[in-house]
Amino acid sequence: MRISGPNCVCLALVLVSTGFFANLIEAQQIGLTPSAVSFGNVVVGISKSQTVVVKNVSKRKIGIFQATVSGSGYTISGLACPVLIAAGQSVTFNVIFTPPAPANDNGTVSLVTDNWWKDRRIGPLTSQVPLSGSGVAGGQIAANPASMTFGNVVVGSSQTAPIAVANIGPAVLTISQVALSNAAFSVSGINPPVGLAAGQSLTFSAIFTPGTGGTASGSLAILSDAGNGQLNIPLSGTGITPGQLSLTPLNYDFGNVNTGQSATACATLTASGSSVIISSASSTSTEFVLGGPALPITLADGKTATFTVTFTPQATGTASAGISFFSNAANSPSTETLSGSGVAPAPHSADLSWNASGTPGVVGYNVYRGTVHGGPYNKITGSADPALNFNDATVESGKTYFYVITAEDDDGVESGYSNEAQVVIPNP
Repeated sequence: MRISGPNCVCLALVLVSTGFFANLIEAQQIGLTPSAVSFGNVVVGISKSQTVVVKNVSKRKIGIFQATVSGSGYTISGLACPVLIAAGQSVTFNVIFTPPAPANDNGTVSLVTDNWWKDRRIGPLTSQVPLSGSGVAGGQIAANPASMTFGNVVVGSSQTAPIAVANIGPAVLTISQVALSNAAFSVSGINPPVGLAAGQSLTFSAIFTPGTGGTASGSLAILSDAGNGQLNIPLSGTGITPGQLSLTPLNYDFGNVNTGQSATACATLTASGSSVIISSASSTSTEFVLGGPALPITLADGKTATFTVTFTPQATGTASAGISFFSNAANSPSTETLSGSGVAPAPHSADLSWNASGTPGVVGYNVYRGTVHGGPYNKITGSADPALNFNDATVESGKTYFYVITAEDDDGVESGYSNEAQVVIPNP
């Protein structure tokens, strides 16, 4: 049937135009997976990423000429435009959401590509991926102290100090990792992952164990999902070489001591090179008992500590022992060798006392005895003793004895004899 007239011409043009655009709509160029990206809740200041795949679903190369993103917290990475995608091939890029504030945040990724219809490029085509996410308030992590200085620590030993981390924000945070930048430092008492509720804190230990002398520095990094990001705690300390511990005297002889009675002598310990920690001491015999400052003690370089050793023989005869001091000194343990003889008590004894010598460097005194005025004299004590008195329990009834005293310095040099003292022992 033939149709004529102006209205019929217009109707025919409309039909042709409608079919043309229908073909354009059917010419899909790219596929996007996923078609929409949802990040859900993300702590403010923390970044999360999702991958988008762009596939060329046409039969010819497709070019992506522009990529833009909207929304206050969104960025993209991994897509350098322009980029060509072969037929049937894909490229990927990342959408990153870093919420700047606690609020809902919607955006869009827009990709401008070729638009083909049959064999003709008919202009650009814009494809979009809707984005959604919400910024939420997170925890805030803080440390006390904010930095840690261990000071001087002997090489090979360790020093421990506490560090507290707290969540001072309004929401739960999770510590995911702790990392140290220097092997001289370590931690204990924290085993990620660790969750901290708002207001909650955790105390753990930082440890410095220098392997060599000199200053060491490092950092303790605490990684979490806190809104203020990674927490870094500076660490420092100095390794020092082990000190030396000297013991005076190294040998001491108590001489004769009545069984059941006691004699006491002194031992002096001196630190040199660096400070020394004396941790413990032991005796190999119950007849020799150590007294003095409670252990452990720390001696600074050049400082001394004086201990007493008491000999209480339980039976007659010679006795010996060793007193050992254990420390972090390079020459640990330091040992003093002790000896003495237990003798049966006599019915009488001679008590002697004298004034201290005014000569510098004197460390003790020796007692000599003779049976004739003016000597000769025999030494009746063991090692030089700093005490200013002596009890001679080895006298015999009815005899007369003559005593003199000498002073001895730290080099073992003795003075001359003192004035003579005469003692008459009763009979019986």
